Amino acid sequence: MIAIVGAALAPGIALLSYFYLRDNLQPEPISMVIRSFVFGILLVFPIMMLQYVIQVEWNLTDMWFQAIVSSALVEEFFKWLIVYYTAYKHLSFDEPYDGIVYAVAVSLGFATLENFLYLITNGLDMAFWRALLPVSGHALFGIFMGYYLGLGKFTHQGSLKARRLLVSLLLPTAMHSAYNLILLSGQYWIWLITPFMLLLWWRGLKKVELAHDYGSKARKTRPN
Repeated sequence: MIAIVGAALAPGIALLSYFYLRDNLQPEPISMVIRSFVFGILLVFPIMMLQYVIQVEWNLTDMWFQAIVSSALVEEFFKWLIVYYTAYKHLSFDEPYDGIVYAVAVSLGFATLENFLYLITNGLDMAFWRALLPVSGHALFGIFMGYYLGLGKFTHQGSLKARRLLVSLLLPTAMHSAYNLILLSGQYWIWLITPFMLLLWWRGLKKVELAHDYGSKARKTRPN
């Protein structure tokens, strides 16, 4: 059991630590980041119940529906709601990169408990792949969600703010849907998921740099 707990926790904690420590302008209160992580953990249970209802009670079992709506849209929508109502409106959210920190924290909390439940059921054989794909996948979806939430927070033009907030939900949902469909694509999925994940990491780390640049420029323009 100790090995399973360690294998489930380690990837999420390591990735969250990395993105938290990248916040070199004005790090967020660690209590806020931990709170977001815990909210992500707690989110697993209502989402699992809703997905059970969709699949078993409503009998919506089509593969595409499950991949795009029941999994990607439901999970990203509830993660977005948690970030929006617990972090986005908080005073500590005071620069664009903060969106990435909080969205990644919620996403990794969700991924960590999901990973733990999977490893309890299936054992440690898949622990490496779980860390490499689902856990890091959730972190990457969180980067894009948080990036556009961060831009939206500090955008004063109403229509542009609304578009950025919409993108902060729809883009990670689209990425999550593509990820799910690749995994369902058959025996050659590995040849599709590898470039897909590399592309997400490349673009995600670019978004991290851009968020830092926006924050640095905003600080220079603030009155002393």
